[in-house]
Amino acid sequence: MSKGKANTIAVQAGINSDKHYGSVVPAMHLSSTYSLKGFNEKREYDYSRSGNPTRTSLGDVIAELEHGSTGIITGTGMSAIHLVCQLLSADDTLLIPHDCYGGSYRLFTHLADRGLFKLLVVDQTDANALQQALSEKPKIVLIETPSNPLLRVVDIAAICKAAKDVGALVAVDNTFLSPLLQNPLDLGADIVIHSTTKFINGHSDIVGGAVVTKDAELGETLTWWANCIGITGSPFDSYLTLRGLKTLPVRLKQHQQNTDDLIAFLQNHPAIERIHYPGLTDHPGHELAKAQQKGFGSMLSFEIKGGVEQVKTLFAKVKLFTLAQSLGGVESLISHPSTMTHAGMDLEAQKVAGISQTLIRVSVGIEDSKDIIEDLEQALNATLSAE
Repeated sequence: MSKGKANTIAVQAGINSDKHYGSVVPAMHLSSTYSLKGFNEKREYDYSRSGNPTRTSLGDVIAELEHGSTGIITGTGMSAIHLVCQLLSADDTLLIPHDCYGGSYRLFTHLADRGLFKLLVVDQTDANALQQALSEKPKIVLIETPSNPLLRVVDIAAICKAAKDVGALVAVDNTFLSPLLQNPLDLGADIVIHSTTKFINGHSDIVGGAVVTKDAELGETLTWWANCIGITGSPFDSYLTLRGLKTLPVRLKQHQQNTDDLIAFLQNHPAIERIHYPGLTDHPGHELAKAQQKGFGSMLSFEIKGGVEQVKTLFAKVKLFTLAQSLGGVESLISHPSTMTHAGMDLEAQKVAGISQTLIRVSVGIEDSKDIIEDLEQALNATLSAE
């Protein structure tokens, strides 16, 4: 099957693979342990933490979609991030963007504080600052593009080339776009990370993560670590994620169409101070996003006029939007990064990253776009009269 036919790969994952009963949909294997053929004669699977057929199916299809060799499924998105950290020793340096997801920032800073590795935090959109950081010869460079929550875009290929020049591995968090809209391994990255909780599953009913490697040997190393520290995903969650993945192509079409409609509305609303979305032609990363992405996605953020009182009014007035963390589900979600997704960053770090108290993050769902706009319009209108 051609690697270019991503929609078909997503839909066909595991279909008609049952050799026992001919079931069209792949079976879910819940067994925690597997029998040996005989003394010291292991089968393909022996214990579910080490390997599970359902989890293997999910890992294989995500790896295929990302054009990688190995897909490792973990229990959460953060455990996928943590898995990559197992490649680091005390004398190694990890280079991260200053505006990465708050949970990732919290993990990295606390592990570095314990002396497990050295940490460099840099604005990766600043070429001089990035080059200076790379001169420290980090072992791993983490990229998050578009960034969470400000949707900044960095040049994956250029950073990968610069990182390779100093012998660094590059890991890219591709959660915001999914393998259907961006393939970092094709741009020179060594590792791709996903929170499968988000778009890949798409229904806000499981948590999970994935790590995909370009190189098989690196994949074997990370597979060993995933088993060793016990962070592999459950069969049931893998089954649900595999099922959710099959509708990702059609979901993304609706997500993005709704986002286009919402952006057109927001651009003309008097309560909006600023919009952060790479699909806008005046966004600093617009041309770069067009070059390295297959679409602009359905995540956006905006800053509203006023202060915290206006933010509170907005959240109190929305009805269709749910005030909750996470993203990428069929339902529209709205959040306040400073006190929610990025609460793991202290206020000074938030300020440096550009996260203000009036910043709102939106995950646009697949409801009717007119209903989405109508709900946000009445809530934004209410902020104009809030004291």
